[in-house]
Amino acid sequence: MVMAGDFRNGVTFEMDGQVFQVIEFQHVKPGKGAAFVRTKYRNVKTGSVVERSFNPNDKFESARLERRDMQYLYKDGDLYYLMDVENYEQLPFTAEVLGDAVRFLKENMVCKVVSYKGTVFGVEPPIFVELEITDCKPGVRGDTAQNATKTAVLETGASIRVPLFINQGDIVRIDTRTGEYMERA
Repeated sequence: MVMAGDFRNGVTFEMDGQVFQVIEFQHVKPGKGAAFVRTKYRNVKTGSVVERSFNPNDKFESARLERRDMQYLYKDGDLYYLMDVENYEQLPFTAEVLGDAVRFLKENMVCKVVSYKGTVFGVEPPIFVELEITDCKPGVRGDTAQNATKTAVLETGASIRVPLFINQGDIVRIDTRTGEYMERA
């Protein structure tokens, strides 16, 4: 059990059959009235963020998320096949289960599969990945306003915004948490 007064960033708890993770918290003790905990938390399955105040004595069931290293093997139709690196078991997952991060998965990449009570609900690729640009328009000289960007397609099929000097065939580093271009590799 975890009490609302014990909330810290990253704490996971279960409420109303859903699993949440604390993003921000603030213990408030007004001059008049009872103390409370102002909290911003995220639903780990849907990603929605909610702000709410709790009584510090409110109790919630502690949620323990399990993260396993798995290697992405290949995509076959609508299924993504990942292999457990410990027992070499190959498991199929749909894109809905793995979430938005599947856009940056490259074959043979090791990532963390997140589950709760045996139910897989997401994948965490490495924070930074290096992928090749397979399609983008060439940059035109004199086309440079401040922070000018263009759309580029990565080898995984994902589209991102890159600076004008990036060309087809370049390898770029991407932050998978935000999906943004970081630098040329």
